[in-house]
Amino acid sequence: MKILVTGCQGQLGRELCRQFEVRNRRRQEFHVVATDVDTLDITDAQQVKNVVEREKPDVIINTAAYTKVDACETDEQTAFRVNAHGARNLAVAAYNIGAKILQVSTDYVFDGTGRTPLREYDPVNPLSVYGKSKALGEQLVMTTNPRYFIVRTAWLYGDGANFIRTILKLASEKEELKVVNDQVGTPTSTVDLAKCILALIQTDYYGIYHGTCEGECTWYDFARRILVVKGIKKRVIPISTKELNLPAKRPAYSVLENFMLKLVGLNTFRNWEEAMTEYLTREGHQ
Repeated sequence: MKILVTGCQGQLGRELCRQFEVRNRRRQEFHVVATDVDTLDITDAQQVKNVVEREKPDVIINTAAYTKVDACETDEQTAFRVNAHGARNLAVAAYNIGAKILQVSTDYVFDGTGRTPLREYDPVNPLSVYGKSKALGEQLVMTTNPRYFIVRTAWLYGDGANFIRTILKLASEKEELKVVNDQVGTPTSTVDLAKCILALIQTDYYGIYHGTCEGECTWYDFARRILVVKGIKKRVIPISTKELNLPAKRPAYSVLENFMLKLVGLNTFRNWEEAMTEYLTREGHQ
């Protein structure tokens, strides 16, 4: 199976490429074409068409995105160009050669006003430019290529800049940390998400999926757990989202239920605390 991965230098892109490599050591199953913006600008429809027609992948996995949530508020054009127009370019190119497309999306497509885990059929209602651009990206993929997987994830961490590394850095510099305690979600490991994606693309179970670790917590709970696991004693002070005065609105409750993955027997996600503990004890996070 030939796979074209976009955004290969991002957290998820790196983990996907690593897992493909591990699988290929046992048996050569995948031919991976790893691209990032320097080799494939997904906003350039002609370039996308040329690369896809040249490589002829069986599947395109789009992990490329403009994820600077607050910056999106003042740079709408870039947000929609990458997250919506770019996704459509890939979906169209995939359709033209009969390939599947997997589009990675986000919990930010929801408004987070409820208090029960969100399922794939729940109506989207994004609050931010970022969320709106990702929601439009979903629509454009669905309407241009019937062979689609949309995988919504949340609070992702892996090899790259993420919340865990930020907390550890702040803990080394400050005596106390202030962390938001009124947003609820699920920290998700790129390891678990990449395994889910690898399994999905080998099926014809097209549709929308939620892919996050199990359980839920606030950012404050998450930060405290990170420090406990690392044996770091620092005071963590809970604050409200309002106190941060950020440009983009965040969903207050965006816990995703992996309902569709459960229905098709592919929900292999661990509890968030177990996955996070493994991440923190891996080499490079000592």
